[in-house]
Amino acid sequence: MFVTHLESAIDGTHHDASKVHTMHAGRPLWVRYDLAKVKAAVKPSDLVGRENSLWRYRELLPLPAGSEPVTFGEGMSPILPCPRIGKELGLSRLSIKDESQLPTGSFKSRGMAAAVSMAKHLGLKRLAVPTAGNAGGALAAYGARAGMVVFVFMPDDTPVINQLESYLCGAKVFLVNGLINDCGKIVREGTDKLGWFDMSTLKEPYRLEGKKTMGLEIAEQGEWKLPDVILYPTGGGTGLIGMWKAFQELTTLGWLKSPKMPKLVSCQSDGCAPIVRAFEANLRFAELFPNAHTAASGLRVPMAVGDFMMLDAIRASGGWAMAGRETTIVPWMRRVASAEGIAICPETAVCFDVLDRLLREGKVNRDDEILVFNTGAAQKYLEAVKLSLPRLDKNQAIDYDALGRA
Repeated sequence: MFVTHLESAIDGTHHDASKVHTMHAGRPLWVRYDLAKVKAAVKPSDLVGRENSLWRYRELLPLPAGSEPVTFGEGMSPILPCPRIGKELGLSRLSIKDESQLPTGSFKSRGMAAAVSMAKHLGLKRLAVPTAGNAGGALAAYGARAGMVVFVFMPDDTPVINQLESYLCGAKVFLVNGLINDCGKIVREGTDKLGWFDMSTLKEPYRLEGKKTMGLEIAEQGEWKLPDVILYPTGGGTGLIGMWKAFQELTTLGWLKSPKMPKLVSCQSDGCAPIVRAFEANLRFAELFPNAHTAASGLRVPMAVGDFMMLDAIRASGGWAMAGRETTIVPWMRRVASAEGIAICPETAVCFDVLDRLLREGKVNRDDEILVFNTGAAQKYLEAVKLSLPRLDKNQAIDYDALGRA
């Protein structure tokens, strides 16, 4: 095990990594490693032939070598070139990293694989989470795999697929007439009374480490060179923060072939954009976004505990926080899927609207290598698309000419 300690992200205070921790001074903790020892123990060529999963990066993950991970065999998600939608946008090097192919249909598999593995290692038995959807389903699945009791609290308009997957995996699921921060209050206030551990975004240190593997994969898949621009949909922001942490660790290890870092683009909906507002106002901390609403349920996070961590990373990378238009979510979902066959989620549709704006404003170059994250499967968002398809009557003659013109 190469973990040395946990470190407060707000003031640098060190904590014993062998004990159970949540936050320090109300803010998240970093997991820190002895990177000199990691560098001496492993090099990029050693990864060749290892299992095709996030656990191939075991030296840069917190679970001790003697502990078995809680896993569904979560493999490396593919980076898929997108030449047709790229051509429409005037881009020659556009790709999507498709996280929908992970075990629970979203990038939440990564965070929960690491967090539940560590929870089991540390002897925890009962876990609870507030969720906008996919995190609840992922915790329910990994918790069931680990034999733990899981409580899931979600807004009452959370996509029904997320409700169903949490229920089928045996979690105790509750709908709340509020937003994710209201669900978080219930989890926080129930911790002492019911003895569960709070698995909220960035309120424990290990979901971040699982999400960090997205950055490690990007580097390895790019033969240790990083793309020019990464567009990532941000609600709680763990993935964006985790990737930036991965890039810093890889730099220290000397594994990257170029010191140039990608520009990180935090993509939010104009219906819920606290990070965008803070970025535009040159603030380090975001204020509560009032009346938050968006069809991209994963982005409906009106206040994030890791706001300053996101904003620090965005600014350090030379990137931006930008809002996509709520009204363009479904058109972009159809446009991308029609062009490339990749069923993108509403959150990723927001990224494409932001990308279109970046190009129109000249903020990115058309020959840049641009990577967009598809954080979940479109099939998990049935309520986001209102569908009215033409019907045919089997008892009447079919007008095939009309069908051809449809």
